[in-house]
Amino acid sequence: MGTLFEGKTIIVSGAARGVGRAVAKRLVEEGAEVMLADSDESKLQATREDIGGNGKVARFTCDITHKFGVNNLLAATLDTFNKIDGLITTPPETERANLLSLSADALDRVLAANVRSAFLLSKVVATKMIAQAESGGAGEPGGQTGRSIVHVSSLSGQLASPEIAAFSISCAALDQLTRALAVTLAQYGIRVNGVAPGGVMTDKLREGISEEPSLRPSLIGRTPLGRIGEPWEAAEAALFLASDRASFITGEILTVDGGRSALDPLAATNF
Repeated sequence: MGTLFEGKTIIVSGAARGVGRAVAKRLVEEGAEVMLADSDESKLQATREDIGGNGKVARFTCDITHKFGVNNLLAATLDTFNKIDGLITTPPETERANLLSLSADALDRVLAANVRSAFLLSKVVATKMIAQAESGGAGEPGGQTGRSIVHVSSLSGQLASPEIAAFSISCAALDQLTRALAVTLAQYGIRVNGVAPGGVMTDKLREGISEEPSLRPSLIGRTPLGRIGEPWEAAEAALFLASDRASFITGEILTVDGGRSALDPLAATNF
């Protein structure tokens, strides 16, 4: 067991699957108290059982696209652990449709799941962390506090992904939300950063490969490291940014994609 987050209480949303699950597991291994949050009760329970942690781990099933669910999640966290030191969000929703076939309702649903939820969670968690510091709790100006927020988005927010247009749009918005929050909360010593995985074997990618097997060799061929990443590799980036090791980093989006975004697409085809 590590001690990187010893004494810290962190909420992880989207904890029932993929990168969120990997983040929660690593936080527990590093000594954190973790509140697991997701709307999928059965998968969330499976995550809780898998990562162990005894009294250092709790779970709360809720809809974080609404204030009621977010407020209840924070209340449950405070009831269980008495404080909050950080938040890591992971986007749970996608929609396989290009812009011509995408409905407005589907776009609204994805934006709510991936952007509105992150906004609501960040606002209530940051407000509580500020209040804790003002009442004499842990925290000083300058970011040397371990208080931080990390939003996991996707490389799709930086590169056009026509067949998952709504997800791509939501991740771009999530990255901008991260930057705006970083500037807003810096005066309180709260850091805000993002992680943008690309080509990581999440449930979304696994489903995509199942539907279109040619996606796997195509993706590997366009990734300089020559393989598909694992959820824990994106999780490690999130943990670094959430930790005091990144105490002078805020407003950054760390891409975890095996070098894919650095490669000229023409070079990948041996043009």
